Amino acid sequence: MNRGHITFSILLLSLLAAGGFSMHLWREHRRIHVLTLATASSSGEYYAFGKALATVVARHYPRIQIKVITTSGSSQNLRLIEKNTAQLALIQGDSSVQKSAQGIALLFPEVAHMLVNTQSGVDKMADLRGKQIAIPPKGSGAYQLFRPIAQHYGFEPKDLQSFASTTMAYQQFQNGKTDALFQVIHPGNIALRELLDSPTIRLLPIEQTGALQLIYPALEDASIPQGTYDGIRPTPAQDLKGVAVRALLISHQQVNEDVINAITRVLHDRKMELVAEYPPAFAIECPEAQNIFGWPMHPGAERFYNKNQPNFLVQYAELMGLLLSLGVLVASGLWQLRLWLIGKQKNRADMYNLQLLELIEMIQKTQDLEQLNQLRQSLFVILQAVVIDLDKDRISPESFQSFTLPWEVAITSVRHRENILLSGP
Repeated sequence: MNRGHITFSILLLSLLAAGGFSMHLWREHRRIHVLTLATASSSGEYYAFGKALATVVARHYPRIQIKVITTSGSSQNLRLIEKNTAQLALIQGDSSVQKSAQGIALLFPEVAHMLVNTQSGVDKMADLRGKQIAIPPKGSGAYQLFRPIAQHYGFEPKDLQSFASTTMAYQQFQNGKTDALFQVIHPGNIALRELLDSPTIRLLPIEQTGALQLIYPALEDASIPQGTYDGIRPTPAQDLKGVAVRALLISHQQVNEDVINAITRVLHDRKMELVAEYPPAFAIECPEAQNIFGWPMHPGAERFYNKNQPNFLVQYAELMGLLLSLGVLVASGLWQLRLWLIGKQKNRADMYNLQLLELIEMIQKTQDLEQLNQLRQSLFVILQAVVIDLDKDRISPESFQSFTLPWEVAITSVRHRENILLSGP
């Protein structure tokens, strides 16, 4: 074979390789990614968040389809991830790390609730020794979390009753078959609100958080705000001490990096859309480390979190400025003061946004026009306070802009709910 034939063969092979690579890229771009998201029971917070996430992701990335399925909780979700039967899963932050799974995001905190019957003579956690306590099914995150609490307070195994479903545990407690009910859930849950409507049922504080963290480091200090479950007859009557654990979103390590990057982008860049579908999503935050409670970060999520990572010169600008001159040090101090003021303004704006989220949830559940009118007045009171704070520079114009969207959502919810109540029987 002469040199011309060899050159022609190399050129032909190169063209074929380039064509094949281009075809692969075109197919990958057109590919529909179908992911299964394991949550928990259909009446729980995980399922509600999963549906909200699937809706917003489909809105902005039509080629990513998330199928939300119900499960028995975190333990089953981890098994499904291990088998790659589910590609995404919601779990409690205290779950055991799996080698085939990687972290995506820190979600909302889930607070431990201990409900007791007032007729049982229980005033504090230690009084529950010897009482019958209904706990969620084995395999659920709440069941896993209750073990160190039971150990700390000296509860005996015979005192604990685990049921096949959370609904059954609720029913047994409501019917007086148990003295207490333990659940880990986002504050304001509708099922707990219905239970606490009874004057014979109240919430018990869970104290000694520091001691509990010694045996269970994943726990966070938390509280259930006054009036979370009833504002007219405040339930709880005051801020109630408690413990919480973060919900996490994880994925199988083999899921496409661009797909996970898109989902992470939705969680943070489209957070207000998620909040409109599921208000507790407001608590989603970026992790501070390269792992989440020991879970290694998925490369797609890591790429999103590192997109604004400063380079070496920017990261050490203050140190180099300190070496250059005292004047730069003063300028840096003034800059830090400005950042502190901005942070203070943002925290105040976030407080107003959290109040709006609580009102939105109350608006969606109210059945009374008079109460709806009171909620409308509350919205205008908050708006007046925000305008005054803006005038007095307590919040920034940027924070005011971020406030207007949830406020408009809230006032629209009032009008929508009013139309429903007026058109009802």
